[in-house]
Amino acid sequence: MTKREFSPRAAATLAGLAADAGWTRPGLEEAFARLIPAKASWLADRIVNLYPSPPFDEASIFVLLRDLPFIAEPSVSSQRPATRAGDKPWRFEVPRYETTGQLARSLDLTISEIDWFADLQGRLRTAPFPLQHYRSARIDKRQGIRLLEVPKPRLREIQRKILRRILDRIPAHPAAHGFRKARSPRTFAMPHSDRAVVVSVDLRRFFPSIGFDRVVAIFEAVGYPRAVAANLAALCTTVTPAVELIGMDRPTAARLRATHLPQGAPTSPALANLAARQLDIRASGLARSIGARYSRYADDLAFSGSADIDVDRLLWLISQIAHDEGFAIHPDKTKVRRAHQRQQLTGLVVNSWPAAPREEYDNLRALLHNCITAGAASQNRREVNDFRAHVYGRIAWIGETNETRRTKLLEMASQVQWLPPVFESSNSGSRTAHTLSPEEPQ
Repeated sequence: MTKREFSPRAAATLAGLAADAGWTRPGLEEAFARLIPAKASWLADRIVNLYPSPPFDEASIFVLLRDLPFIAEPSVSSQRPATRAGDKPWRFEVPRYETTGQLARSLDLTISEIDWFADLQGRLRTAPFPLQHYRSARIDKRQGIRLLEVPKPRLREIQRKILRRILDRIPAHPAAHGFRKARSPRTFAMPHSDRAVVVSVDLRRFFPSIGFDRVVAIFEAVGYPRAVAANLAALCTTVTPAVELIGMDRPTAARLRATHLPQGAPTSPALANLAARQLDIRASGLARSIGARYSRYADDLAFSGSADIDVDRLLWLISQIAHDEGFAIHPDKTKVRRAHQRQQLTGLVVNSWPAAPREEYDNLRALLHNCITAGAASQNRREVNDFRAHVYGRIAWIGETNETRRTKLLEMASQVQWLPPVFESSNSGSRTAHTLSPEEPQ
């Protein structure tokens, strides 16, 4: 093979062939023979030597094939010995912790501290609040309650290290758009713009549905021994104390009572994307089989296609796939919208191109006009702490899909006399509202 033969187009074609083949020398050789029969055997041997187990997704295979000509072939004497039966190959450029002691040292912890934070024995499930590792906050929704479980500072820092060192190095499925760099609600909605039919499906209790065993399996798949994978999983999961479950519906309480991903931990979004990988693979395959498109943003699944798409069959099949993968569809949130209706995904209208609804823009423009004429304080009816940041956040959301609107709103916002943010401070045990003056540091 020469460098010229690995053009991006050739690499993409070969990656597609490899992704559909069995990850064995004979399987890859048969797949490559369709495009490069003379070199198929050599390429299959080369790929399997570099990746004994299949890469995580087709994009990873593409990168490998594209860069393969620049990777020197090993001499016979320098080749690594064959993997022993039962050994698991390492995947991705992650720290290779073979023991719990190595994991503890990397996190600046002792073995006893790992045991304390991981709590594999469940000793903290009935412990008083000061000993627990999470703070809980309830958010009322139209249908039920959402429980945020936020780790306390020490555990949060441990989780951030796991996120940066391990999880950020494992790619999610290409169809996943939530919690990923360079992805957003806009990129999630883009494949479904200007389509005859848009179908949106919601996964019920997304984070609580992902339990301890599934998280262990993710770390084991990367290459970590069972004991290390179990400790990593325990550091990223929790069990909700019984007192926090009062007033919740039974199915939600049952999920939270078991070990699960906490909504509020820095590691949970990345782990949720990896846990939903098989769901994304099967949903993408379903979409291709019926000539549709698929993407996912956290617990929001979207399909789109032509006017004659069999929606009933699609919904039945995706509900079966979700069930097989340990998730459940929320029937009340399933929406089917035709071209003559407003097609909306994650708040964006996608009939022609993803954009915030016109009324959102008009409402924010009216609010800014009133802020200019009557003062910002008069429009902060919900008493938002940092009203300026709140408004600029709304401008950023609307402006992400429309530069003209963004420019207009920013121009109006620059004319507003914003009040400094108000925060609560503690003084001798009392809580006092305090406003920063322009001269005070923030």
